[in-house]
Amino acid sequence: MPDVSVDRILEMHGITKTFPGVTALDDVNLEVRRGEIHAVCGENGAGKSTLMQVLSGVHPAGTYDGEIVFDGTPVRFAGIRDSEHVGIVIIHQELALVPHLSIAENIFLGNERRGRGRLIDWNRTNAEAGRLLAEVGLDENPVTPVGQLGVGKQQLVEIAKALSKDVRLLILDEPTAALNDTDSEHLLDLLRRLKDRGITSIMISHKLGEIVSVADRTTVIRDGHTVETMDMGEPDATQERIIRGMVGRDLDSFYPWRVSAPGEEVLRIEDWTVRHATQDRTVVDGVSLNVRAGEVVGIAGLMGAGRTELAMSVFGRSYGRGISGRLFVRGRPVRARTVAEAIENGIAYATEDRKRYGLNLIDDIRRNVSAAGLRKLARRGWVNGNEEIKVAEESRRTLAIKAPSVMSVVGTLSGGNQQKVVLSKWLFTDPDVLLLDEPTRGIDVGAKYEIYLIVNRLVAAGKAVLVISSELPELLGICDRIYTLSAGRITGELPVAEATQERLMALMTQEKEPVR
Repeated sequence: MPDVSVDRILEMHGITKTFPGVTALDDVNLEVRRGEIHAVCGENGAGKSTLMQVLSGVHPAGTYDGEIVFDGTPVRFAGIRDSEHVGIVIIHQELALVPHLSIAENIFLGNERRGRGRLIDWNRTNAEAGRLLAEVGLDENPVTPVGQLGVGKQQLVEIAKALSKDVRLLILDEPTAALNDTDSEHLLDLLRRLKDRGITSIMISHKLGEIVSVADRTTVIRDGHTVETMDMGEPDATQERIIRGMVGRDLDSFYPWRVSAPGEEVLRIEDWTVRHATQDRTVVDGVSLNVRAGEVVGIAGLMGAGRTELAMSVFGRSYGRGISGRLFVRGRPVRARTVAEAIENGIAYATEDRKRYGLNLIDDIRRNVSAAGLRKLARRGWVNGNEEIKVAEESRRTLAIKAPSVMSVVGTLSGGNQQKVVLSKWLFTDPDVLLLDEPTRGIDVGAKYEIYLIVNRLVAAGKAVLVISSELPELLGICDRIYTLSAGRITGELPVAEATQERLMALMTQEKEPVR
């Protein structure tokens, strides 16, 4: 029997939601107490986002089974406007802001502040936006175009937009997935302040450390079912318990063990310099590094340090201008002036933004896997469709891509399975060097473990892997050596046995001459 003395703002009972051929939610129950921060955890594809879409009216009443009770009253939402009318506001992982409009225009888009004659009252609009920005701790002029802000500040604009709608229950789907540590902590502090004001929050996140830090209670969902809800104040409410609930088993370690046995040098970059694509400044400044066969080398750096710019410029000069320096693969000088030349010379790059640059979301697994290596399947300009299917099926099997078939559309897959398709595409090119940019961003702990196993298999086969990650524990867990990058320059190189988060952070914030 539920405790009737507990003040619940939300109850979801027996929620079942099906799509053609798939049951996304099966008798899911969720109870949220008034004024708490409630985390929802689960692997990619577990049903977390679908549950929140049911709650917010994205999936309207009549398209699911079960009951929603908000503030003691059964509710049936026909759309997002209905849920917002009672004070439920959802902020999706993909931010819904218009870059060319101002901050104030975005905050009140669809909810405009009007004066006489139904015209927009711009003085009132900008003044109210300024007050909302102060509430979320964002020191920006309300007339600034949103496109000029970083992702962290855009998240705060979304929350200000929610506050403008008299939010009572704020839903955040992976709010810190694309943020650096400083912006993430700022956002978590804001959630704590909103809690002090009586605003209830539901946070979906794969970052278990953040959940342990900020959540009052956590509900775990696995394969569309509710596993448990735990009070985070209890001594046994640990990351390990959350992981066990998410994946249905214990992970002996977050990072799978492997034997490090580096061989000959595979990649060498010397004095690599890159100018910004549009601005008059240098983003990569005289970088030199190397990676050997059977070795995982990491690059650590704060946002804006030049990590992605370095990787993209090496990969066929796909970023920047005025690029200079020398590139060697297995001791041979390489002129990878285009992406095609980079691929021909054994270099592959898995982008940090898989949805925009890494995949064709409206096409199937088969064509995504073969996209970078079509020449291997073509004869006289014609692609052998049977061979293409065989290659994709082999990738699906060896990388354990969860999909009904290789004809499944990639956009319907979970984040972890999409990332496996990205890796499959590049592995099909049989590269000597694989550049992985934020390879586990936005995917759950179980899928991360599987990605690490794939990396281990690659280095065991003699490949050289260069990993860029914003998560220092990840670099410490999977790398043999770590370079630090600050303001476009290498500031240090440490074997992982000598590296700590503190030492790495000190080097990542160093602005003087490189230190060895």
